[in-house]
Amino acid sequence: MPDAPFQVTLEVRDYECDLQGIVNNSVYQQYLEHARHKFLKAKNIDFAALTAQKIHLVVIKAELEYKQSLKPGDEFTVSVEMEREGRIRWAFVQEIRRKADDKLMLKGRITGASLNERGRPCLVDQLEPLFNDL
Repeated sequence: MPDAPFQVTLEVRDYECDLQGIVNNSVYQQYLEHARHKFLKAKNIDFAALTAQKIHLVVIKAELEYKQSLKPGDEFTVSVEMEREGRIRWAFVQEIRRKADDKLMLKGRITGASLNERGRPCLVDQLEPLFNDL
């Protein structure tokens, strides 16, 4: 049986909401990014150290399906799983679920790649264990 996805628990802050009283659509990408960074850190991938080595992990595509809206004070989880998409590309498969009822709020697939100092795609050995864990 595969391991449960990595999860981060957060709470909606009032200022993240728009005039309709729901989380603004752009804020969901911040939630997803925060969870991805926490995931990498938990897997001993130092995002800042890679950048210092002139290896850049970049988003090349973001696919988001908004299912329901979060509101101020809602607690929610952001899950992260990683899938290989080729030699140099991978995808973070993510969900946001409201904690009170486990309702799916958003499904996301964030495709990334690694670039070297010249901006060319490159392999990153440090990421390999992430795929072996899956």
